[in-house]
Amino acid sequence: MKIHEFQAKSILARYGVRIPRGDVATTPAEARAIAEKIGPRVVVKAQIHAGGRGKGGGVKLAATPAEAERLTKDMIGMTLVTHQTGPEGKVVKRVLIEEALDIARELYIGIVIDRAKEAAVVMASTEGGVEIEKVAAETPDRIFKEYVHPGAGFGAFQARKLAFKLGLAGETFKQAVKFITALYKAFEGTDASMAEINPLLITKQGDVLALDAKMNFDDNALLRHPDIQAMRDLDEESPLEVEAAKYNLNYIKLDGSVGCMVNGAGLAMATMDIVKYAGGMPANFLDVGGGVTEEAVTNAFKILVADKDVKAALINIFGGIVRCDMIAAGVVKAAKELGTKIPVVIRLEGTNVELGKKILAESGLAFQSADGMKDAAEKVVALVSQGRRERR
Repeated sequence: MKIHEFQAKSILARYGVRIPRGDVATTPAEARAIAEKIGPRVVVKAQIHAGGRGKGGGVKLAATPAEAERLTKDMIGMTLVTHQTGPEGKVVKRVLIEEALDIARELYIGIVIDRAKEAAVVMASTEGGVEIEKVAAETPDRIFKEYVHPGAGFGAFQARKLAFKLGLAGETFKQAVKFITALYKAFEGTDASMAEINPLLITKQGDVLALDAKMNFDDNALLRHPDIQAMRDLDEESPLEVEAAKYNLNYIKLDGSVGCMVNGAGLAMATMDIVKYAGGMPANFLDVGGGVTEEAVTNAFKILVADKDVKAALINIFGGIVRCDMIAAGVVKAAKELGTKIPVVIRLEGTNVELGKKILAESGLAFQSADGMKDAAEKVVALVSQGRRERR
């Protein structure tokens, strides 16, 4: 789960991470009142779940409370487009008003889970204020890493090593060590999957603060953090992903045109791979799971075809726990209710497969049957290509 910058900063502050003074506003009048309290110079920052806000016009400096009010009026309600939102952008519904600080240096500090190492890794870089992916690609030697043993925890010596590699000294060095240590405590204490400060600000006075903050959390651990779960902003999430969550379906929107409905995460990944191998691009990851019901299958299919980017659908089911006839019945029911126009390729194997195929054959719908994953992928990609030619 993702949260907004202002929410991440409120969590970090509880663990002793130093942040600028500020507050969130949903109206121009609120923005002016906050600026009058902490200003006069403030920064107005759009709050959306995406990076690159500054380049998109979502971060502005205001010299006076009146200017903060004007900028907020312009910003709230705007559709902010960044490299992470896609061309459709996201609508700004609130802004963060923060004190303007004197910047001496912009650094980077972040924590993620390295699944290959089976450990958290704390990363630091002198190249703050830009995408860390760009730094990793162009100047990987400027990213410093400290892996955290799950049993031993994050040591003070590791925080000191990172602060030293960032070129810090004196009181600023001490502040940075305290900052990095507190950030890790916040990461661990909230079951976060990512905590990123970009940029980590060094002021002209030598103070260390989180100028920006981003946190993501392990969905499976949210039951232990109801306060964080309450921060979820459904307006920032894909409507189809929100709908899928109601039925305990694992759905992630992607950029392709082949809709995929599969049972089992491993089979779903393999299906997406073979679609790409056949020359297509998957439009989603949709895993209906092993203990799925006919109702859930019906809703899964509805979600799949509700995506306007889906030009053909591939249903790839291996019936172990789940029965092929139940999957077939759910798909037929949904297709008839929706009057589905897109072509559908179905590959069934396993429990009650013959009964499932019989249900599909007698449905009166123009489903295409496939023998094996390779055949299914080639057929669905061919149907997408055919559709493109016809639209021309």
